[in-house]
Amino acid sequence: MDHLPQDIFMLVSSVNTLLRDHEYEDLDDICACFDVDRTDLDARLSAAGYSYDAGLNKIV
Repeated sequence: MDHLPQDIFMLVSSVNTLLRDHEYEDLDDICACFDVDRTDLDARLSAAGYSYDAGLNKIV
């Protein structure tokens, strides 16, 4: 995967898979790798009712 999906459901699924499989340490690591602005990503997630839980290291 060379970019993050635009569809919110695919985005959440893909990011959680990357985090679960320990390919990336946290959401900041994913944002850096895929050249995504963390603030923009958080806003997209929030608009769809999701947020990143650092304690669980997943989008919930």
